[in-house]
Amino acid sequence: MSTKKTTKPTTATTAETAETTATTTETATAAAKPAKSEKPAKSEKSAKAAAKKTADPAKKAAPTKKAAPTKKATAAKRATAPKTAAKKATAPKKATATNKATAPKKAPESHAALVRRARRINRELADVYSYAHPELDFENPFELLVATVLSAQTTDLRVNQTTPRLFAAYPTPEDLAAAVPEEVEELIRPTGFFRAKTKSIMGLAKALRDDFGGEVPGRVDDLVKLPGVGRKTAFVVLGNAFGVPGITVDTHFGRLVRRWKWTEETDPVKVETAVAALFPKSEWTMLSHRVIFHGRRICHSRKPACGACPIAPLCPSYGEGETDPEKAKKLLKYEMGGFPGQRLKPPPDYPGKPAPPLAAG
Repeated sequence: MSTKKTTKPTTATTAETAETTATTTETATAAAKPAKSEKPAKSEKSAKAAAKKTADPAKKAAPTKKAAPTKKATAAKRATAPKTAAKKATAPKKATATNKATAPKKAPESHAALVRRARRINRELADVYSYAHPELDFENPFELLVATVLSAQTTDLRVNQTTPRLFAAYPTPEDLAAAVPEEVEELIRPTGFFRAKTKSIMGLAKALRDDFGGEVPGRVDDLVKLPGVGRKTAFVVLGNAFGVPGITVDTHFGRLVRRWKWTEETDPVKVETAVAALFPKSEWTMLSHRVIFHGRRICHSRKPACGACPIAPLCPSYGEGETDPEKAKKLLKYEMGGFPGQRLKPPPDYPGKPAPPLAAG
């Protein structure tokens, strides 16, 4: 009996112990669960800490980011520096170009300086072409008048080779006025435009016969009324047959005075007026001969012989042609190049050879 009693309590105690153990286990388990739930809390804290740490480097890096624009600004400055330097480098070029473009405007040649330079050129040409003369063969005012009309759009040489037969057949205005047009045409055919020229010279011959008693008038106003006669022809006749000063503006004269900047005018009458204002009246006729001589021999239209030009230091257009002296010499024409001149009967002081007749030319 006593043994059974003692056994029950033991069993009870064991049960209690089991319960206690279970309770302890549950408590431990329960305690363990919160512990597990705390781990996420620690993870959150760790995440916050990591975020702070991440934020801190960001804060520390912030100055670096602020410094980055400084580098960009520095880079921009460096990038713009060459441009600024380039601008500084190009500035003198622009200024030079501007100076070149504006130099003539800033210091234009005064009228007095132009007169001095023009007259010096005339003196130099007078030394070179002391023998300058009209390059048409003639014996009297009538022959010079007809020869000058025929010289339009051809050379004086061709006219000089043609007129001997014409003047032999029709020596006076009356003879030419009564001629057969077809016969005159054949005689002057080598000069070109022979039909129009026949009409002009026969017309002026009739006018001389009918209005001026067979004589060539000595006034420009009368001469320009004749068929085929303009101011250029009138001044050639007046200056060389009557001794009346005049400026002859032909293609050579107009080209050279523009190259020399005596005038920019292209109209012959305006060129005549502008050049006449630079020289005394007594020089007009010989000035015309010298300028025309120079234009035919040295200062050619397409390729002037600048390297052989005696007035090169005075010429503002120097360099438009050949500047090499040896090459320039090969461009010289007529007596300057050792060739015959344009007249079959040149003046006694002419240094060149006479031109050959038409049959031999």
